[in-house]
Amino acid sequence: MNEFFTKQLDRIVSIWKKWTLVQRIIFISVAAAVLAGFGVLAAVSSAPSMVPLLYRSIPNETEMSRITQRLDQEGVRYQQTADARILVDDDKTAQRMRAVLAREDLIPAGTDPWQIFDVERWTITDFERNVNLRRAITRSLERHIAALEDVDAASVTLVMPEDKLFAEDRNPVTASIIVTPKPGSDLTENRKKIQGIERLVRFAVEGLKQENITITDHQGLVLNDFSGMADIDRLELAKREMKTTRDLEAQYKKSILAALRRIYGEDRVQIINLDISLDTGKKTVATEEHFPILVHPDNPRTPYDESAQPGAKVLSITLSKELQDERFEGTGFNPEGPPGQEGQTPPAYKDLESMAGKYSKSSVIQNEVVNKRVINEEKAPWEVRRVTAAVAIDGVWKWAYNDKGQAILNKDGSIQREYTPVSDEDLAKARALVEHAVGYSRDRGDSVTVQHVVFDRTERHRKEDRDYRSRLQLQRTILYSAVSVAALLVAFVIFRLVAREMERRRRLREEELARQHQAMREAALRSAEEGGTEVEMSVEERARMEMQENAINMAREHPEDVAQLIRTWLMEE
Repeated sequence: MNEFFTKQLDRIVSIWKKWTLVQRIIFISVAAAVLAGFGVLAAVSSAPSMVPLLYRSIPNETEMSRITQRLDQEGVRYQQTADARILVDDDKTAQRMRAVLAREDLIPAGTDPWQIFDVERWTITDFERNVNLRRAITRSLERHIAALEDVDAASVTLVMPEDKLFAEDRNPVTASIIVTPKPGSDLTENRKKIQGIERLVRFAVEGLKQENITITDHQGLVLNDFSGMADIDRLELAKREMKTTRDLEAQYKKSILAALRRIYGEDRVQIINLDISLDTGKKTVATEEHFPILVHPDNPRTPYDESAQPGAKVLSITLSKELQDERFEGTGFNPEGPPGQEGQTPPAYKDLESMAGKYSKSSVIQNEVVNKRVINEEKAPWEVRRVTAAVAIDGVWKWAYNDKGQAILNKDGSIQREYTPVSDEDLAKARALVEHAVGYSRDRGDSVTVQHVVFDRTERHRKEDRDYRSRLQLQRTILYSAVSVAALLVAFVIFRLVAREMERRRRLREEELARQHQAMREAALRSAEEGGTEVEMSVEERARMEMQENAINMAREHPEDVAQLIRTWLMEE
């Protein structure tokens, strides 16, 4: 073991000696920084962690001063943070001081009122249980309402009175909710969404009734007072009717334009106006029908129809019949008074006692039954009351061409055009198409108009004129450029040919001069040799002679290579 440590120490010393001064300084600096970091981490870890006294900042200096003075009186060590919070040593101290501040009414406004019950005790009372239950229900409702898509924030307050012996002595459970709608939401105008929040609260709290729930927005307007929402419902219904009308008009416009533009062109048809009046009133029609009773139905086995025979159908059937016949003949019976007294018959009737009369009465009561059908029909949610459509169709503009097939231009440079209007026959056909597309009905008072209208195409014609002139100018430019390039090419070819010819003649002249000089030198040499005279040659002449002899020898030994070399020279020239 000692040898191992000795070897490691020797290895470290050898590495240390190999390092330069800069490497040693860097190593010492890094080691010192690491040790300092471990020291700071240990100091921070060993420091006691502090907990907040209240779960919110206290920006009011007066409230902060009152709370700190009370903490000083209790001898509690605290610390103020940069965001106006108070920290104490532990949770036990924080819970005790919260109870003290609540008892002395030192809790700042806006603090969670349920925090005063976050104090750990050995026992818990029924009141605290009820408070915790109310607190749990309130927070759960706030989370549920705030989780809705149209709600930005929600605040719920529940009042749960104490139980009484008799139900009539108990106060009702009440709830008040303040919701803050998100920007662009229709929460304040949508009754279904308000009713959803109301039902959510009513089902979450036992004993809570609908009339004891108040829902307001952040501006204090009551949202669940549906008695005042009749106007809003009327406006909502009007919006839906307008949307239905717009959708129906857009559908008709699309179908009309798709049909006519496919026939006459994309830019020749325009719908000036298309107005549809809808009847959105709810209608229920009750119809009562009476029809004959079929006595002899048709027999499918026979070739004729028995139900069409006379007597096969009757209008009614007798259920009961009562006949009365009364007859009377003779004098009537006039009662008299008691014996010995005169009767009370008037004198006019006494004169009629000796007359005889007749009386007869006949009556028939007959109950008939007929076939009856009652139909209750509910009409569609909307019905087209009237349709008004106005369509404009433009004619055709055509360019005028000369005998050469070129467009004729006016003096101002514009293209000469000819206009062909829409014929009456085409207008009648287009009107028939529009009437069938909108379901034309004369009884409804519908109106469909299709007219020939000349559209303003000034800008389009100007653009066409500019494009045409630009195209002509481009063609001329291309033609002139092509002619110029061709002329340049011809001039270049001619110049090249002339230059080659001049170079060839110059080379031939130089070769002729060189041949003459060579012949003169050779003649001088021969004459000198024949006379036995020594001729001194210059260095350049000797080099030229040697090069000439080498070229002649190479041409004799390798004629193909020399021929290829000459071809290359000729191609380069």
